[in-house]
Amino acid sequence: MVIAVEIRSVLSKYADRLKEENVPGFRVYSVELDDKTLYITRSGAGEIRAAAAVQMLISVFHVELIVNYGVVGALTERLEVINTCVVEKAVHYDFDTSAADACEVGRYLEYKDIYLRATAEYVKLATEYDAAIFPVTCASGDKFIAAKSEKEALSKAFKADICDMESAAIILVCDLNQVPNLIVKTVSDSIKGGTAEFRSCFAKAADTCLAIVDRIIKTL
Repeated sequence: MVIAVEIRSVLSKYADRLKEENVPGFRVYSVELDDKTLYITRSGAGEIRAAAAVQMLISVFHVELIVNYGVVGALTERLEVINTCVVEKAVHYDFDTSAADACEVGRYLEYKDIYLRATAEYVKLATEYDAAIFPVTCASGDKFIAAKSEKEALSKAFKADICDMESAAIILVCDLNQVPNLIVKTVSDSIKGGTAEFRSCFAKAADTCLAIVDRIIKTL
């Protein structure tokens, strides 16, 4: 499990069940969930840190699935605060090589279009677990988006429902390693909400998301 900044929920939920070890650059926790071992690390915000954390878990612990839970901003009226969704695909909206190759903004040339697709099997699993969890497109980049106008622009440009700072990196690195992924997000700020709403709803959104992910993992 890769977490950007929502580690408090993990420390609270699993408390004294957690084991801890240090890997160069990372603090890694582990917890036993039935017959599974869940390895957890806090990457910090941003695509680069998320990518490093995913590769570390794959290379050091040889994990069979990368899970990410966290809070996100909504880009449309469809999603409200504390609504939970599963990322079906992401676009790295600030990845841009167009000046050199005339490629679309957000597209990595080895992919057929601008979208990085999450593992369909696990997207389906999440939606079947709870009908209220529906698949979304995530605009992912290295910027906290607070203004309504910026949210609307992202939604229009990339047909995206939510925005975050790690989903694109997670999917990309998982693809490179041929490891599946599951990315579940809970809305902390609506399209009209900004930094104040994010701060006031952060803890509840993170706790809600982790509780759902925990239950989904136990069904695997």
